[in-house]
Amino acid sequence: MRRLLGVMACVPVVGLAGACTTVVQQPGAVAAVAPQLSVERFLQAANDRDIDSMSRLFGTPDGPIGDTGSTFGCFFKKIGSWFGGEACESRKKVEIRLDAIARLLHYEDYKITHEEQVAGRSSPSTRVFVDMTIGGEQVKDVPFVVVRSHRDRWLVAQVGLEQLMAKEE
Repeated sequence: MRRLLGVMACVPVVGLAGACTTVVQQPGAVAAVAPQLSVERFLQAANDRDIDSMSRLFGTPDGPIGDTGSTFGCFFKKIGSWFGGEACESRKKVEIRLDAIARLLHYEDYKITHEEQVAGRSSPSTRVFVDMTIGGEQVKDVPFVVVRSHRDRWLVAQVGLEQLMAKEE
């Protein structure tokens, strides 16, 4: 009898709990924050001159620039590049390129101001604008284009270095 009362007491609660706890997840809610987080992580890695982290956060829809691939994989990419594909970059070239970006991005402070969708790209892309304090000077609206890779990661694909270099003149 006690068992029956326990089961009967739980049935309405389970039914009500199921009805009251329905949560609708917005698929874009997390995705909307991801580009900004990628830019923040990239900026931190650049300020620390952490080239390895930068190489995992910078890339294309095909993946991070740090994934230079195996010799065998790069061989096929090189052949593909003859027909319009992209060839692998050597680790040395990747490090030199990212080190130059890190030197230009060395900041005292930054603030993400806004973002916008980038039209006409083959994969979802967002442009994130950042106000930065570099060398005691304010640089406004530095654009970072962030793309979603095929592995569902957001990677920084472009940095508005022109604005940072114009500041130096």
